[in-house]
Amino acid sequence: MNFHILTLFPDMVMGGLGTSITGRAMESKTISVEAIDIRDYSKDKHRHVDDAPYGGGAGMVMQPGPVCEAYEALCGRIGRKPRLIYMTPQGRVFNQTIAEELAKEEDLVFLCGHYEGIDERALELIATDYLSVGDYVLTGGELPAMVMIDCISRLVPGVLNNDASAEEESFHDSLLEYPQYTRPEVFRGMEVPEVLLSGHHKNIEEWRRQQSIKRTLERRPDLLEHASLTMKEVKYLDSLRREKGDLEILEEYIDQYVKSLNDEASAGRTKRKAMAAAKKLLAEKACTVRELQGYFKVMGMLAGD
Repeated sequence: MNFHILTLFPDMVMGGLGTSITGRAMESKTISVEAIDIRDYSKDKHRHVDDAPYGGGAGMVMQPGPVCEAYEALCGRIGRKPRLIYMTPQGRVFNQTIAEELAKEEDLVFLCGHYEGIDERALELIATDYLSVGDYVLTGGELPAMVMIDCISRLVPGVLNNDASAEEESFHDSLLEYPQYTRPEVFRGMEVPEVLLSGHHKNIEEWRRQQSIKRTLERRPDLLEHASLTMKEVKYLDSLRREKGDLEILEEYIDQYVKSLNDEASAGRTKRKAMAAAKKLLAEKACTVRELQGYFKVMGMLAGD
């Protein structure tokens, strides 16, 4: 796969992408990345590519000529007109689904704006897609382009040492990735889950799947709407939702208990420790959530007397 980046700062993007996984993929020619300096297509002897906006306003606007000519020269060189993606906070927010779609292309062009943006006429002529990395403004499009290229590259066969990794990472199948562990087995009293040490691959796969569902519910519940779940997994998710409701009630009782201590200076730390202890007891199945709710309800009443 070939990535072409139209930019005013070629060293910035090549320096960032030339390391780690994308750097190794470039060395092995699994992917190719080139940064095209838009200034090379300036007609100005000082290589200026910007000018004041018509109608007035702050900042400068990139001129259409150098941008269009940089793209057209690339098209002439490779013999086709590839998709050109303009980096802009006005575009669709980039996600894994879009990455999977773009990974099917042979060539992708990323256009990085700067200053107050690019003359609209250039965009009307050459842009095919408008993408964003979020609802905030950056100095230029280089960082978003690097983020997207890194993400898309991981989906290109041969880029990752283990191609299965791309299938199991966060957002695949609209679920976040399960927790990962490595040596030592015990770290500061915290043990690796026993199932991962069992060697029972079916149980490990089921545990990981359940953990992905649980983590998604905790951190990105909006993703679950599009997740592909079996009937068994749907029942597991329903049980988690009921448990989550119980935990919210438990947290309310812990809040009441902490407030009854009348120690505002350490209230946050006390609550975190109480919640962590409660979750540990639940994970060890040492008690039920209802028993913990009753305990903290009584403790709050006693402390308030």
